[in-house]
Amino acid sequence: MLKIQSLNLDVSNGTDEVSILKNINIELEDNKFYALTGPNGGGKTSLARAIMGIYKATGGKIYLDDVDITDFTITERAKAGISYAFQNPPRFKGLKVKDLLKISSSGEEDTAYARLRAVGLCPQDYLDRECDASLSGGEIKRIELATVLSRPSRIVIYDEPEAGVDLWSFEKLLSLIKKYHLRGGITSIVITHHEKVISLADEIILMAEGEIKERGPREEMWDALKGDFKCRWQQNCGGDEDAVECYR
Repeated sequence: MLKIQSLNLDVSNGTDEVSILKNINIELEDNKFYALTGPNGGGKTSLARAIMGIYKATGGKIYLDDVDITDFTITERAKAGISYAFQNPPRFKGLKVKDLLKISSSGEEDTAYARLRAVGLCPQDYLDRECDASLSGGEIKRIELATVLSRPSRIVIYDEPEAGVDLWSFEKLLSLIKKYHLRGGITSIVITHHEKVISLADEIILMAEGEIKERGPREEMWDALKGDFKCRWQQNCGGDEDAVECYR
């Protein structure tokens, strides 16, 4: 179980302190699939990065299986079983795809090959390519997902897997995320605005203004997301009743 107690994140804007996360208290159970949604700027990615250790919280505690990991580094959290897939995966000029996959799979070459195939990329075409700007958004996201699939994880956080990829790539990524989750022993947290991702969740967590506003089973939360939530947060649809996938 991942337990977050009274978590706060404050940052300086040059003259004042701004509260990004405000007294977050939440427990995430083993083997559940969570959709973390809400308006842009509401703190979803900040919370995810605080869990991963990319951002250091200014107050509160984070526990993984009752072990206090608040002061763990990113590497220590990764070793404890927390994985993170970025909305915009980093690119590494000079680092080849095969090197990145070997690092994530502890040097097991057969596993690296299999994972690259699993995300729909031919190993022979990609292993010697650099992880740089020559790769498209869909390609780099699939490679990043291959690195996540190559290592054992307890908690996997996916930051907007639908962003910047074509429909075919998105469907493939979503299928892999679901398949990986169903292996068991994994808590999946997906930051998303997309109806198809939300439809897979066991529970939906609504976040806004740096706070957890509401959470509950998908069956109970979805009507509110399509109705009241859409009207409050969806700014670009112009009131379109069919625009339930936008939330932007």
